[in-house]
Amino acid sequence: MVEDQRGHNEPIVIAEAANPYRDCIQGLANEPITVVRLLEDARKELPPSSLLAELPGVTVKEVVQRLVANRPRIALIAGSPDHPAHLLDRAHMLMAAARVWQNGGVPFTFSIPVICDGTAQNNIGQSYSLASRNDTARAVNINFEGHSYHAAYVMAGCDKSPSAILSGLAAAEVARRHRGDQAPVWAIFAPEHVLKGGKIPTETRTELEALARTARDAGHGELAEDIEGNLKYILQCSSDEAFAGQLKRARNLDLIDLDTERRLLNALAEHTCDSHGGICAFNGTGNSSRTMLAAFGLTPPELELLTSLPGDQVVAQGVDGLFALLNKPEFSVCNLLKANFANVVRIHNATGSSANMLLHLPCIMRHAGFDVTIDDYRAIRDATPVPEVFAHSLTENRDTFVLAQQFMAGQHRGMESLYRVLSDLGIPMDLEAPTVTGTTWRDRTAGLTSPVDPSLGEAAVIRTAPVRKISGVEVLSGSFFDTCVVKVSGMSDEQYAHFDDHVFVVRFYENEHVCNDDFAARDLLDRLRATEGVDEALIRAVVTRNGGGADAAAADFRALLEAHRLSFAFLIAGQGPMAYGMPEMFAPSQNLRHHRVLEASSILMTDGRYSGVTKGACIGHVTPEAFDGGGIGYLRNGDLLRLKLTDRRIDLLDRAAFLDGREEVANPFDDPDRRRLHAERMARMEHRRHDIAACNVMDLVSDASRGVVPRIVDQRALHSWKD
Repeated sequence: MVEDQRGHNEPIVIAEAANPYRDCIQGLANEPITVVRLLEDARKELPPSSLLAELPGVTVKEVVQRLVANRPRIALIAGSPDHPAHLLDRAHMLMAAARVWQNGGVPFTFSIPVICDGTAQNNIGQSYSLASRNDTARAVNINFEGHSYHAAYVMAGCDKSPSAILSGLAAAEVARRHRGDQAPVWAIFAPEHVLKGGKIPTETRTELEALARTARDAGHGELAEDIEGNLKYILQCSSDEAFAGQLKRARNLDLIDLDTERRLLNALAEHTCDSHGGICAFNGTGNSSRTMLAAFGLTPPELELLTSLPGDQVVAQGVDGLFALLNKPEFSVCNLLKANFANVVRIHNATGSSANMLLHLPCIMRHAGFDVTIDDYRAIRDATPVPEVFAHSLTENRDTFVLAQQFMAGQHRGMESLYRVLSDLGIPMDLEAPTVTGTTWRDRTAGLTSPVDPSLGEAAVIRTAPVRKISGVEVLSGSFFDTCVVKVSGMSDEQYAHFDDHVFVVRFYENEHVCNDDFAARDLLDRLRATEGVDEALIRAVVTRNGGGADAAAADFRALLEAHRLSFAFLIAGQGPMAYGMPEMFAPSQNLRHHRVLEASSILMTDGRYSGVTKGACIGHVTPEAFDGGGIGYLRNGDLLRLKLTDRRIDLLDRAAFLDGREEVANPFDDPDRRRLHAERMARMEHRRHDIAACNVMDLVSDASRGVVPRIVDQRALHSWKD
C-alpha cells in the first residue's frame, strides 16, 4: 500500500464525529466489495507503464480497515456513455480510483444520466432537459449522502450536468453543516475534453455550393447567402441545425426534392463528431459550464482545457490536489461558491457565455443556501461593466478546440489568463478568493506577466485588449413582465444599435414548431403581411417611427423588412418551466439567425430559453411565464413592442395611441378580450403538458429569475452570499 504519494508521513483521516461505516455494520459489510472490484479493474485495464497501475491486490479486509478509520471516501462521478462527452470516462475513472487508493483513501464510483441537448433539440426531449438538471442534483445528493462520501472527483460533461452535480454537492454540505457532526464537502471538477469540429465532405460541400447557385439563379438570393454563410462554420450539430432549416426552405421552393434533402442531412450527420467524443467546440452551455467551474476555482489548472483523455500524471496531480484540501473547511464547495460568485458573473460576461447560465448560477447558489437571483447578477454587472475579451469564432479558427490547443501548447493559462487580463483592465476581480489549488487567484496570477502569447496575434481566442465594450447577458424589465434576458454578446454592434429604441410588430405562436414552419415557408412574407392586425396604417406608423419616413413607408413589404424599418417580434409563449419544461428555442433561433431578410430586422421572444450557441436578438426566460399568468400569454398578433436596450426595457404600446402619434404603455391585463384569450391558451397549455410524463412535469419550482429550482430549495436559500 502506498501511503505517502503526496509526501505525507501519515495517511489522512477525516476530522468528524460521524462515521456510519464504523457505527453501522451494514455499510461496512456491503460496500468494500465494490471498492475491491473497482481497483481490480484498474489493475487489469490500466497500461502496465502507468504509475497508477502499481496496485497490489486489494483485499476486503484492507478496505474495511480504512472505512472504520474514517479515511477519505472519494466519489468519482462520471457520466453516461450514451453522451458523446463521456466516451472516455472509463479509463479516466480507473486512473482516479487507483490514485485515491495510493493516497490512502477509499474510491467509489457512480455515473449519472446526461441528456445531450443537441439530441433533444426541437423535440419532446427538450421538455426533459432542464428537469434533468434538478433530477440529477437530487440523484447526486442522494448517492453522496446515502453512501456518506467525503469528497468528489467529477468528470464534468456538458449541458445541465455540471450545474446539477455542483448543486447536489452543495446541498449535501448545507445539510451536513446543519447536522453539525460531519465535515463539509470538498470537490474538484475535471471537465471533459473538447470535441474537435467536423469537416463537411468535399462532395457534400460541392453540392451545397451548387444549391446556393441554383437558389440565386431562381431569384432566392437570401437563401443562397444563408447557405454560403453556413458553409464557413466548422461542422457541429449547431451548424447542422442551420443547414436543416435551409434545406427545408430549399425543398419548399422546389429547388431540391425530399430524397436530396435527406441524403445531404445524412452526410452532414455522418461527418460531424470525432470518434473520441468530447464537449462540442462552440461556446454553448457545455463550454460555458467549463468556464464557470474554472472561474469558481473548482477546476485544477492542469485539468481545465483538454483535447483528449488526460494522462496519468495529470489525473494523479488532480487527485493529489483534492487530498490536499481535506480537513480544510475554507476550501469546501460552499465556501468556494460564496467567495467566487461575483468573479464568475464578471468572467461570464467577459467570455460571452451561454444565457443558460443565468438559470444555472441561481440554481447552484440557492442549493448552497444563498439567496441569489437574477437581480444579483444584474447588480454585479451594473456595478462593474466588463468588456468582452473572448474572440471566439466558429468561422475563423478560434473555437474552443483551438482554445484548448493553445492552452496545451502553453500559449495561455486558461482561467488564470482571464483573471489576469480583467485585472489588468481595471475590473475589480476578487483575487483573494480561494481555489482548489489551495491558493488564491492572486497567488495563481502573481507571476503571469504575459497572460497570452503575443505571437498568437489574431489567432488568440483570449485577448489582452477588449474585443468590444458590450458583453455578456443583459437583464431586461418591462410593462407586461418582470424580467427576461438577452445575450448581447450574441448580437453584432450594428444589431445592438439598430434595435435600441425600436418598435416591433408581434406575431404570436403557442409552440416553436409552427414558428419553424413559418420560417421555412415559401410564402413567408405573405404570411407575415397577412398577420392579424397588420394593416397599411400600422405598417406606415411603425416604419415612420423606426426612422423610415413617409416615403419609405410607401415601399413594398419585402423592401421594408430588408431596410430594417418594419420589424417583427416572433413571440413563442407557453414554453416556460411549469408549462412545458422550458425547452430551448434553438431551431427557431437558428432559422432566424440564418435568414438574411429576417435576421437584421426581427427578434424572438419566449418564456422558454435558448441554446448557448444562439446568436442574434433572442430574448428569453420571460417571467412570469404564460402558464403562471405572465403577460406574455396575453399578447396577440399585431401588438406593438418597444425595445430600448440601453434602458433595458421592453414595453407593450397602446395601438390606438401609437396610430395617433403617441407612445403610451398599455396594460394587457385590463382587457377582458385578452383575459378570455389567455384562459383559452391556458386550457391548451394544460392539455399540452400531458406530452410530458407526470414524474417530470416541473410544477413545484421557482421561476427562471430564481433558477427554476424545487420550491423547498428556493425557500431554504436564506443566506446572503455577500456576508
